[in-house]
Amino acid sequence: MKSVNDFFDWRLRFGNKSFERSQNHTATRSCDHPGCSCEGEYRAPQGRDKLDSYFWFCLDHVRDYNSKWDYYAGMSTQQIEQEVRRDTTWQRPTWKLGVNGSSGHAAHKLRDAFGAFDQDDLGEPLSRRPDRRPPEEIQALRALDLEDPLSVADLKTRYKELVKQHHPDANGGDPLSEERFKTINTAYRTLLASFDQTS
Repeated sequence: MKSVNDFFDWRLRFGNKSFERSQNHTATRSCDHPGCSCEGEYRAPQGRDKLDSYFWFCLDHVRDYNSKWDYYAGMSTQQIEQEVRRDTTWQRPTWKLGVNGSSGHAAHKLRDAFGAFDQDDLGEPLSRRPDRRPPEEIQALRALDLEDPLSVADLKTRYKELVKQHHPDANGGDPLSEERFKTINTAYRTLLASFDQTS
């Protein structure tokens, strides 16, 4: 009985390319430099647009070719700059964070325990922006008749004005003024706490 291995051609297993490579490696090729009869052992790319096609040179001619070859030959300064910029990303397309498949600021989708994304592009704290405030802070702003952007100084100034205006002692113990005074104090504490959290 004959073994299966007697009929097995190893070239099929590894593919024809590896067989061809081994055949080419053993075959000698002459140097591609005109007039040179030495063996061409060293490869060099044929051009910027033919990086997978090679000339085969002897050692002296490959050194000469490499010393004179310039990848950027024939390109303007602007073209070279564009090529270098494309090479920094391995010639793959790039886009800004939050663009191309994500709407708006991407930071709101992350859990940010250390506050690394706590500011938008303008340096404004996100929690103080109207679209980022929790409902109790929005209600506190309305109670004090304030709007964003809001600073601590603006908050304190408005609080002093309203306290003088609605303090129960200044209104003869009026119950409506007393309720309004409590609302102002609660709103002030809520907004002041929001500044403590973002600083």
